Amino acid sequence: MSDAKVWMDGSLVDWDAASVHVSAHGLHYGIGFFEGVRCFATPSGPAIFRLTDHLQRLVRSAATYLVALPYGVEELAEACRSVVRANGFADCYLRPVVFLGAGESPLAAPYHVAVIGSTHGPLVGAPKEGGVAAKVVSFHRVPSTVIPPAAKATGQYLNSYLAQMEALTCGFDEAILLNTQGEVTDGWAHNLFVVRDGVLMTPPLSAGALAGVVRDTVMVLAGELGVECRVEPLTRTDLYHADECFLTGTAAGVVPVVSVDRRVVGGGVPGAVTERLVERFGDVVSGRSTDHQQWREPVSAEAVADSRLQT
Repeated sequence: MSDAKVWMDGSLVDWDAASVHVSAHGLHYGIGFFEGVRCFATPSGPAIFRLTDHLQRLVRSAATYLVALPYGVEELAEACRSVVRANGFADCYLRPVVFLGAGESPLAAPYHVAVIGSTHGPLVGAPKEGGVAAKVVSFHRVPSTVIPPAAKATGQYLNSYLAQMEALTCGFDEAILLNTQGEVTDGWAHNLFVVRDGVLMTPPLSAGALAGVVRDTVMVLAGELGVECRVEPLTRTDLYHADECFLTGTAAGVVPVVSVDRRVVGGGVPGAVTERLVERFGDVVSGRSTDHQQWREPVSAEAVADSRLQT
């Protein structure tokens, strides 16, 4: 990656020059905020999926911690586009990250902003063909009275790390977390859905689930496919008794879950609703479908200029 370019604090720099001092408070205390965003090759050129929605969530995450970002949404959007262009990417994963730098104290130190691009996402273990085996882990999702789970803050992902490490060391592919009331929240880095009697269900944000961009996308697409979607509390046994189950996330897309705690879900293979959503989601993000063009935000400077003229 030494020849790659990273956007950092307002300009593109060489990969090796995108560094921070070891005294940075973000490194010591986990003070920072981030997003994961996907860019896809489309017939009209590379397009970043729901880039503005992701960056608006980044602003909200920082605001939750009383932090105002040093760059606006459009500046950050252009930073993401510039990383794709500078590296000659098409299909890639982008990581905008804001972190607290070095200084006399965390209250006086400046925030730095970077955008990193890679052709590989940050998943621990690629999703297996045919679906994944999930485990409801012993670590609960951190409650909102301790750390607000609605924000994507760097330090709070230790909660997710502990959950996923438990699942992996026990021989499973993915972790599922409950809240302290025993309700399902989400996966370690994914939102969760189940299908029962043809109805799609997902936990509410009030249970501790993240307001996922792909979660929202799937609910919209499900409605267009005529699949009823409900947001309601789920328990562990709702997962065991589901006809289908799947996870959603920016890096992973839509990932079928074929077993939970060694209980086979449905027939042990991806279900019909899941497969329809996998296909529909793939068509939309790749531009094979002309629907939801507003979600595919173009990378090329010419296409961006054209879209602005049209609005």
